[in-house]
Amino acid sequence: MARALDPENQLGGQLEVSEDLRTDDDFDDGDDLEDDDAVDDEDDEDYDEDDDLEDARDDDIDFVVALYREDGVATVLPLAADLANDLDELAAQLQRLPGDTGAVGLVSLNREVLVAVRVRGPRHVQVLTSDIYYADVWPIVRDVADFHDLEPGEDDCPEDGPAGDLAMFASQGLSEMDLEAMCMEEDLASDELAERIVRGIKFDESEFQRVLNDYWEGEG
Repeated sequence: MARALDPENQLGGQLEVSEDLRTDDDFDDGDDLEDDDAVDDEDDEDYDEDDDLEDARDDDIDFVVALYREDGVATVLPLAADLANDLDELAAQLQRLPGDTGAVGLVSLNREVLVAVRVRGPRHVQVLTSDIYYADVWPIVRDVADFHDLEPGEDDCPEDGPAGDLAMFASQGLSEMDLEAMCMEEDLASDELAERIVRGIKFDESEFQRVLNDYWEGEG
């Protein structure tokens, strides 16, 4: 299951060659090679690292869920598993929910890494991952890195650990400092981290756990 956002990514013709242009003197093999190199360089620039990353399979996906409040009532909703591979579509689905203050999406993979998304209207999207190391493993974590223009180990981005908008839950009662500390706990699995977040933003933990327990019984 899945990756703000919306990063979307020919010519024919015939040339008549005059007799004056058909002599060997007018063709420079060196120029041809340089042109080929230029085309190769353009191909390299168009290379997308996501093409090398395999989508998470059902066995890799712990859950994809949404949390929102409507008229003050907290709701935990299972979402389709394939959203675990597509940050754009996950955000789009969250935007369709009737949350009073937007909606939150949580994706857990292999109990190793969590991705969190919060949307408030069509233009306000916040994303984070509990471990940027997995940007080279899972497409949705790579999407988080691309969303924030991060590359693990380069510039101000760590090779591993939490990255993104760690203050996204501050208005809901979970501070940036506390969330970062949770993400840094070595023995805390990503599904357990999600439970901590649910508690921190004052959603019903028992309802959250019920949804997780039922997730692979046809609810997701």
